Amino acid sequence: MQSVAISDDLLAKGRAARAAARQLAKLPTGTKDRVLHTLADLLEARQAQVLAANAQDVAMGRAGGLAEALLDRLLLTPERLKGVAANVRQVAALPDPVGEHFDVRTLPNGLIVGRRRVPLGVIGAIYESRPDVTIDFAGLSLKSGNACILRGGSEAITSNTALVALAREALAANGVTQDAVQFVENTDRALVLQMLQMKEYIDLLVPRGGAELICFVAEHAAMPAVTGGVGVCHTYVDRAADLGKAVPVVYNAKVQRPSTCNALDCVLVHTGVAPRFLPLLAQELGPAGVELRCDSRSLSLLGPESLAKVVPATQEDWGKEFLALVLAVKVVDSLEEAIAHIERYGSGHSEAILTEDYGTAMRFLDEVDAAAVFVNASTRFTDGAQFGLGAEVAISTSKMHARGPMGLRELTSYKWVVLGNGHVRQ
Repeated sequence: MQSVAISDDLLAKGRAARAAARQLAKLPTGTKDRVLHTLADLLEARQAQVLAANAQDVAMGRAGGLAEALLDRLLLTPERLKGVAANVRQVAALPDPVGEHFDVRTLPNGLIVGRRRVPLGVIGAIYESRPDVTIDFAGLSLKSGNACILRGGSEAITSNTALVALAREALAANGVTQDAVQFVENTDRALVLQMLQMKEYIDLLVPRGGAELICFVAEHAAMPAVTGGVGVCHTYVDRAADLGKAVPVVYNAKVQRPSTCNALDCVLVHTGVAPRFLPLLAQELGPAGVELRCDSRSLSLLGPESLAKVVPATQEDWGKEFLALVLAVKVVDSLEEAIAHIERYGSGHSEAILTEDYGTAMRFLDEVDAAAVFVNASTRFTDGAQFGLGAEVAISTSKMHARGPMGLRELTSYKWVVLGNGHVRQ
């Protein structure tokens, strides 16, 4: 890999974060929790200040032609900011993973062997659009005993600057070094590549953004990196589905917040229920502005009189993460065909089945390979807060180290602890 010169400013942040990480690893749980509660209080007390900063970013993004999906991810509202503060408090309420002993056992020779959970050290984050990620990273990193280096996108620079200031204020107010949260203020894209070469200072790199960013990190990161997160999500409506449940679940998965990675992209419908289900679905999705991109069989069942906008699907619509009010629709003849379609076009993020048949549900759970697999529930639940993790730094679709929403435990490693009494190996 070609050598890349790293700026003095980035190196200084790396050294400061490394030094802070050594302090955080020994920080008592009570102190960490007090910082988090202070941060949550500041998010609420300074709401007007944060929203004003965010409004500048949104206005600049709109003027610059930022896509609607990215504008939605960029936007902070009083409700969203309140949710961010609630997530921080939830993280504070969770058990501290640092120092946890597990898999402890006594060997026949009397040695006591076990594992103790420890922080990773320094977490690097490169992310786009979503300023709430700034607080998620800062909060989860602190509670798990890690320092963090944050590099958000230029489109959210004003929002992120305001939020990082609150995180550092919360640290200082509780006697914890502000170096625990480092922020790359320079929006020069060249710094991304530089940051990816800082393996001496960053123990894990987590990208949050589109496929282009994920692939760039996968190609250039010199340190371990989480390179999943692109969500091409499917829901299979089985012949044994309860349509009274199925329509609201599909509606929620597509409409509730279409710009997120866990939003539904493709619905697969068993031919046995398609004539009844698809008109009901179009009746609900049409008024919400959803465009249905249909295969030939679903197209024939809906027709021009459908309440939804219906267009023929193209090959590019299968396996596409829309991040918009667009849904691919395909009629299938069997569970096997649905699973085969998911295997070919899915990204390993979130997949769901709607069925009242227990055996079919269990086959789906057993045979579908994804970070999260649902029965009779919306894919929108793939989320750290929704899973009880408080928040997440990413949703990993890889299979090494962490898979699915990454919370506190996923930001730790472990060391082997061996207790003897003068033991020597024979």
